[in-house]
Amino acid sequence: MFRYCVPCLFGLEGPVADELRRMNLTDVRAEDGRVFFSGTAADCARVNISLRCGERVLLQLGSFRAESFEALFQGVRAIPWEDLLPRDAAFPVTGYSLDSALFSVPDCQRIIKKAVAERLKTRYRLERFPESGAEYKIRFSLRKDQADLFLDTSGTALHKRGYRPAHTEASLRETLAAAMVKLARYRGKGDFCDPFCGSGTIAIEAALAALNRAPGLYRDFAAESWGFMDPALWRDARAEALLAEYTGEYHIVASDIDPRAVEIARENAVRAGVEHIIDFRVADATAFSRETERGVIVTNPPYGERLLDRQQAEALYRGFGGALSAPGMENWDVYLLSSDAEFEKCFGRPADKKRKLYNGMIRCDLYMYFNGKPGKKS
Repeated sequence: MFRYCVPCLFGLEGPVADELRRMNLTDVRAEDGRVFFSGTAADCARVNISLRCGERVLLQLGSFRAESFEALFQGVRAIPWEDLLPRDAAFPVTGYSLDSALFSVPDCQRIIKKAVAERLKTRYRLERFPESGAEYKIRFSLRKDQADLFLDTSGTALHKRGYRPAHTEASLRETLAAAMVKLARYRGKGDFCDPFCGSGTIAIEAALAALNRAPGLYRDFAAESWGFMDPALWRDARAEALLAEYTGEYHIVASDIDPRAVEIARENAVRAGVEHIIDFRVADATAFSRETERGVIVTNPPYGERLLDRQQAEALYRGFGGALSAPGMENWDVYLLSSDAEFEKCFGRPADKKRKLYNGMIRCDLYMYFNGKPGKKS
């Protein structure tokens, strides 16, 4: 049994922890910006392939106090790196420090690299390491003088699904879009719409959720090339994910006033293999009008900096708010992400509920409107 850590965008700790528990993983514990869990090597493959809202899967190797460089060196050197890293392993070091005596990240990187090399010298009797083999990226965190050492099993971040080489300006991270879909409780039933679709990320993540398709099914992961990871584990995890997919009739609409954005969204959906269940349209969100028995709008309207000026953004919010207040819109729930602190005033009514989230380093709020029924939980 191993201990793992999943870093995530601030505000997504709850959705990530919920995903891990639904995978029947144990000892799930969330803290600011990351979630820990216990699992096997097979679970490492499963989580990398199927996790929607987390950024990486890190294998934890050690945790200790480090208030000096000597303590950091000795703590790292005590880890049995030779059990995991072969003699030709490439082992770059990256990480961060928060509220710690050792605040210089470059110095910490240098000390950790030296400590690992010293430990491996005793095992492989090498003075210099070729680092010509598979990459075992070492990641560290220093939080209030507590050092945690990890190996990055994911490699490329999990939010890079591979379907979005093309994107419009100020794109939404895939993991945040997936979390918005999850918070809206969309699983393929009822109508789903993103009237500011941009490059299509929210609609594509909704389609992946509706199909129960693992977002990492068709990409590679760093740990697949590691000697102590059985390749069969990854094959089995992919086969299991394929068997878990759903089929059905879905009503997902992605629209935008910009024809080029809609075309990019369509191209991205083709790469994701979900274009057949998304209806792409060129449409003005301020003229949104659609009756439905049951529906949810999940969207990320343009921020002020994505338009010519703030006045245009506020006019857009007012127009969209007016459209959603029209007769026929009573059966729509609305989940709307914005970084504008004045959004509710421009939109025309306060949210029933708000949730603080981050799109990268941008502080946002997810404004939730529940069929005109304040207090509904999400």
